[in-house]
Amino acid sequence: MNIRAYIEDKWDALRYGGGSRVSGSTLGKIGLGLLVLILLYYPVGMLMVHRIDDDTTFRPEISSGQSQTVANAVGLVRREVDDYRWTSMDPFFMPGAALDNMPNYQQGIISAISRFAIEMSDQIGRVRGASQVDGDLDKAAGLLKYKPDVWVYDISESLLPTRSSAEQYRLGADALASYNQRLGEGQAVFEKRADNLLATLDRFAADLGSASAVIDNSVRDLYTFSTSSDDVFYRTKGRLYAYYLLLEGLKADYAQLIAERNLETAWDLMLASMREAAEMDPLVVINGDPDAIMLPSHLAAQGFYLLRARTQLREISNILLK
Repeated sequence: MNIRAYIEDKWDALRYGGGSRVSGSTLGKIGLGLLVLILLYYPVGMLMVHRIDDDTTFRPEISSGQSQTVANAVGLVRREVDDYRWTSMDPFFMPGAALDNMPNYQQGIISAISRFAIEMSDQIGRVRGASQVDGDLDKAAGLLKYKPDVWVYDISESLLPTRSSAEQYRLGADALASYNQRLGEGQAVFEKRADNLLATLDRFAADLGSASAVIDNSVRDLYTFSTSSDDVFYRTKGRLYAYYLLLEGLKADYAQLIAERNLETAWDLMLASMREAAEMDPLVVINGDPDAIMLPSHLAAQGFYLLRARTQLREISNILLK
């Protein structure tokens, strides 16, 4: 039997079951069912994929001698990439591509962790500025700066397949985990000096200052129900959430220094402000006038807690300078 005859035979079998013709109404029902499935593919898929996890009690376990801050960073990356899904890189034919808030939230998380990885490589993970950079930390710092929206192809770079954003971030988390394992074995450096902590807090504060400028521009330039308002809100929320967990980790890692400088109360107040901002969860992000009665600005409220936390970070830095 040739291919054409085979296809015709199968088509006849589909049209005539048991010698009787399939009715037009049956074909219509099949077509309607397929149409319903197509129409539900994106909304149902989006509901299944969407996840904004702002659990501030998130604490990966560590072994003796390891860094809680590094463990928090590794856990966050793996949670967003492996346990959930890195939606920023989803192509158009996947439901995650239609999401908006989750991709921005995840990008905010990675942005903060990338900044932390740089500080680990430049400051905390080496004895002095002239000493050798830790290989795992240097690798992690590079990988976590990768673009967030690369799937299999990055046309702007090459027509050949490339590593996806999720793969790059996964490798970055693996490098941080490798460093932390060596740290627990006494084969890596985690400098707990006041100047290293001070430099790291200053970098965090500068990054939060940049985020506040974005909020300020958005409050001024965007209208009440702008589709860009939630992008800014959730990207900032992800950044604040990650910084909250990183600073919680630093509190544990630098517990002795914080106690010596009597920073416990100031540190807890700073974390409380950051937690307030990280846990904000409006049903709809509204960007009305800051003094509006009916439709106030969620961005302005978020910006208040962000700037409060940043001011408190600066206060801690001033104490460390003394």
